[in-house]
Amino acid sequence: METTVETTRERLLNVAEQRFGEGGYEGTSLRAITVAAAANIAAVNYHFGSKEALLRAAVARAMAPVNTERRRRLDQLEAGAPPTPEALIRAFVEPGLELVLRRGERGALIARFIGRIAFDPSRRIRELYAVESEPIESRYLAALQQALPKASPDAVAFGYMNMLGLLALHQSQALSPTPGAAGPEDPSKLAENLVTFLVAAFDHGLSS
Repeated sequence: METTVETTRERLLNVAEQRFGEGGYEGTSLRAITVAAAANIAAVNYHFGSKEALLRAAVARAMAPVNTERRRRLDQLEAGAPPTPEALIRAFVEPGLELVLRRGERGALIARFIGRIAFDPSRRIRELYAVESEPIESRYLAALQQALPKASPDAVAFGYMNMLGLLALHQSQALSPTPGAAGPEDPSKLAENLVTFLVAAFDHGLSS
């Protein structure tokens, strides 16, 4: 049975994901979060220490299953024959969409939160996100550079950063689906379309 402390902490994290995902870090007041969570500033200070620490905890919780699945897939790929760019792109993109978008309404909320924070206008907030994402993302970048030996490291890094940006746009739902196109309710089709697009971009859009 959950204790009152655990319930309050989870409630604050849930509301933080929603509000930060909707309004960004600077556009979301701590008071708005505490009111929606039926808590108070003292509870935030007790459980997290500050608004920034609350965000950091929310990012860590949201990214944990995505990072775990990306790491599992990459370990599996690297244990066999040298992976192709498509295999690496798929192993990176699919967890970023499916593990969050397959969870219904809450999954879409988490996806929007991750996408919004990943490219927040504040460099400090992006750095907080990078603490959770950079270790596994740097492994994928290195693997892509090895899988694309004809492209310069700078060119692969350019393509990789654009892949991150496009994925974040879909996660944040900043790109509204056109009629008949894949949307958040169809993560498998969305992932397949995005992988196909990115593979073509890496194969033909990178200059050495």
